[in-house]
Amino acid sequence: MPVEPADTWVFGYGSLMWNPGFPFEEARPARLTGYHRAFCVYSIHYRGTTRRPGLVLGLDRGGVCDGIAFRIRPDARERTLTYLRRRELIYGVYREALVPLDIANLAESEPDRTVWGVTYIAERAHPAYAGALPLARQAHMIRGAAGRGGTNLDYALNTRRHLVDFGIREPALDRLATLLGPIAGRCPNGAKSLARSWAWKPHSSPPMVRDNRFGYRAKLV
Repeated sequence: MPVEPADTWVFGYGSLMWNPGFPFEEARPARLTGYHRAFCVYSIHYRGTTRRPGLVLGLDRGGVCDGIAFRIRPDARERTLTYLRRRELIYGVYREALVPLDIANLAESEPDRTVWGVTYIAERAHPAYAGALPLARQAHMIRGAAGRGGTNLDYALNTRRHLVDFGIREPALDRLATLLGPIAGRCPNGAKSLARSWAWKPHSSPPMVRDNRFGYRAKLV
C-alpha cells in the first residue's frame, strides 16, 4: 500500500471526531490497530472533581479503534499541532504519537491506503490513568461525577450518540449504557435532568494519602 506523508493526518477517536476545532482538507473513516477506545482516564476538572472524579476517553493498548482521519495542508501543520497540544496535553495524561491508520475507501476505484497520523494515547505511567476498570465501577463513577464541562453522564451519552451517528459499533459502550440505567440506555439524546440528579447525590469523602507519588490513584479506591 502507498504510504502518505506523516505530517498530513490527524486521528480522532473521541470529541475530536465531531468537534475537531481546526480546518482540514478531507475527513475519512479510519481504523487504528493496536489500540482501543476506553474510559480509562480520570477527570478531576471537566467531568469530575478531586472529591468525585469522573472518567473520560483515552486510547489504550490492545484491539482496534475506528475513528476519523483528518487531512490537513502541510502549511497548516504547525498551527494545527499547536492547537491540538493545547487541547490534549494540558495535564500530561495523554501523549502524542504517530501511528499507522487504515483509511476507508469511498469508491471502488480507490486503492487501499495506509497513512501515518498524529493521535493522543493514554499515558499509563500518569496517576490519572485509570486502566481497565470493571464496567460496573465505570458506571458508578460516571453517574456520580460532574465538573466544569458538565456531568460525566452527559459526556458518556453524547459520546455514544455520536459514535452511533458515525456508524461505529462499540459493544463495550452499549453494555456501559445499559449499566448507567434504563433511561440512559434508551435515550442517547436526552436524560440531562437524570444526569444532573445523579451527579449531585451526596457522597463520602475518599481516604487521604500523603507522601506517595501515585497517591492520586489510592484516593480513588
